[in-house]
Amino acid sequence: MHRLLAATLTAVAAAALAVGAAFGVVALLNVTPDQPDRPLVHYESPERDQRDQ
Repeated sequence: MHRLLAATLTAVAAAALAVGAAFGVVALLNVTPDQPDRPLVHYESPERDQRDQ
């Protein structure tokens, strides 16, 4: 009976640690600032005269 109780408590503790770690990772991801939405490569748009040709 003691082994069953120990195994159950170990499983419950492991599940609690896993849930806590998951919430911790999500919290850390929410803390990081959003990256700017700017393209890394920017192509110049042709002038209006060149586009019409």
